[in-house]
Amino acid sequence: MNDLDWLESQSIYILREARSRIDRLAMLWSLGKDSNVMIWLAKKAFLGRVPFPVVHLDTGLEFPETYAFRDRYAREWGLDLVADECPPIEATDATLAPNSRLAARKTLGLAQAIERYGFKGIIAGIRRDEQATRAKERVFSPRRADGAWDFRDQPPEFWDLYCAEAPPRGHVRIHPLLHWTEIDIWRYIRRERIPVVPLYFAREGKRYRSLGEIGITFPIESEAGDIDAIVAELRGIRTPERAGRAMDHDSEDAFERLRVAGYM
Repeated sequence: MNDLDWLESQSIYILREARSRIDRLAMLWSLGKDSNVMIWLAKKAFLGRVPFPVVHLDTGLEFPETYAFRDRYAREWGLDLVADECPPIEATDATLAPNSRLAARKTLGLAQAIERYGFKGIIAGIRRDEQATRAKERVFSPRRADGAWDFRDQPPEFWDLYCAEAPPRGHVRIHPLLHWTEIDIWRYIRRERIPVVPLYFAREGKRYRSLGEIGITFPIESEAGDIDAIVAELRGIRTPERAGRAMDHDSEDAFERLRVAGYM
């Protein structure tokens, strides 16, 4: 068993644990590389199909290539897609910086979906190496009734024993990719030949390293036009993966405020 086999096995174990212990489960599908890997793993874990709804928190501001990808692969992969529109920016916290308010629409969209469909478990494709606040996460992470996350009070996870119990009227977030890195994701995509949105590959000297909404997501300088080139590029790069996300630069605590309030 190599390192990718081990990562795959651990993630499949986490997905099966969530499925067996939590009723009304759903998986978030951002349409990015990580959530595509997550869907691929779910198909492996459950005999070729994803046995719970897949939720796209739609702000209406995705790139055209992203919507085209969603429509094609929701159909080809046989997904039970939920793609309700997120609440407008006027409904978000007015004290947040403008870019963060756009991102906060997804927090409200997730709360709306949980209320509307009664989800008790939400599977999300975050990784600890993406951002410092996410490094504090657990694999099974309880959220209060308002969706808030208290990073100071989290259950221990010794010997891969997870707490699947949600707080009263709350839910549990499940993170099957928490132990992966960005390079792991790309190596696995290469090995498994997993489709991704073409914006990840360089065109005219630029590519997107992390995908978000139009206006708050920007490409990096790159000549990496295929996965081999991306992996080689990442081995020598020192800038953060989310450097192209405008919301991460709003203020020192912007991302942590979003995460504590329920952002993915």
